[in-house]
Amino acid sequence: MSENLLEVKDLQVTFFTPAGEVKAVNGISYTIKEHEVMGIVGESGSGKSVEAYSIMGLLAHPGKIVGGSVTFDGEDLLAYTDNQKREFRGNKASMIFQNPMTCLNPVYTIGDQLMEALLCHDKSIGKAEARRRAIEMLKLVGVNNPERRVDQYPHEFSGGMRQRAMIAMALICHPKLLIADEPTTALDVTIQAQILELMKSLQEKTGMAIIFITHNLGVVAEICDTVSVMYAGNIMEQGVVDDIFYSPAHPYTRGLLRSMPNLDDEKGKKLIPIEGTPVDLLDLPKGCAFGPRCENCMKICLTRKPPLVEVGEGHLSACWLHVMDKMKDGGSQAAKETGGKDA
Repeated sequence: MSENLLEVKDLQVTFFTPAGEVKAVNGISYTIKEHEVMGIVGESGSGKSVEAYSIMGLLAHPGKIVGGSVTFDGEDLLAYTDNQKREFRGNKASMIFQNPMTCLNPVYTIGDQLMEALLCHDKSIGKAEARRRAIEMLKLVGVNNPERRVDQYPHEFSGGMRQRAMIAMALICHPKLLIADEPTTALDVTIQAQILELMKSLQEKTGMAIIFITHNLGVVAEICDTVSVMYAGNIMEQGVVDDIFYSPAHPYTRGLLRSMPNLDDEKGKKLIPIEGTPVDLLDLPKGCAFGPRCENCMKICLTRKPPLVEVGEGHLSACWLHVMDKMKDGGSQAAKETGGKDA
């Protein structure tokens, strides 16, 4: 049995469209241990949700996994049959989606939808027990008066309460892994804080591992143990939260942090945006995906993709600057390859 709950190795996902191949995920790797909370951050279109759908077996046509492996508890998820995937979803892993209003069926009560999730995966219990468990889960996620709320419809719940119902549905079968795909995006700041506090509390109570997908670095700092920073289907940097926030190594990570407002900043201080536009996934650069927007771009960055190299204990960065630092003791080969700085 592996010490890691989930192992993703060189995962590649492509969408075969009439316009060409969209390489949404371009060879990412990471591991998650039991009880660990990992954040995946990056701007829209970086491949965060696609890799989550790939893990859950929910990748829609014309998307296809074209390479790599995904292992859960020592089992190859990509070799699962459709029946095994259905068994995996709910019992072993669950997912919370971005917009709770579009994920809940408006013509069924909240209780019916919670009970359906449970009855689908546990044939040994009856409707009465399922209803009791549904009420118990609503109470656990902080829904007031769950005995009455269980018979209400989604439109009778506020946005925050709908998201709590989605969390209850995801956890009702006690999964080992929860994937939360930007669960606080559609909520106001006060409700976001409540949902994050709820998820932290539930994670401590249940001991489940969580993959928290977001573009909000503040959310990552609040809930995550480790972070993977994605850009254009690639992982640019990985490390524990403190390393990413206090010692960011990759130019893209530094750019993300610089573009965030900070309450400690002087009045009138301007945010520094990341220059340029996101790359076209139909026509990815030959080298580093972030190269065309990088202020430290060199010739080699435009022609060769950098590997992830260790810049600290458990801290990885995919940047040629760090590769060159590693190669300095080995002679002048790096200098010959880069040909000097050339933005």
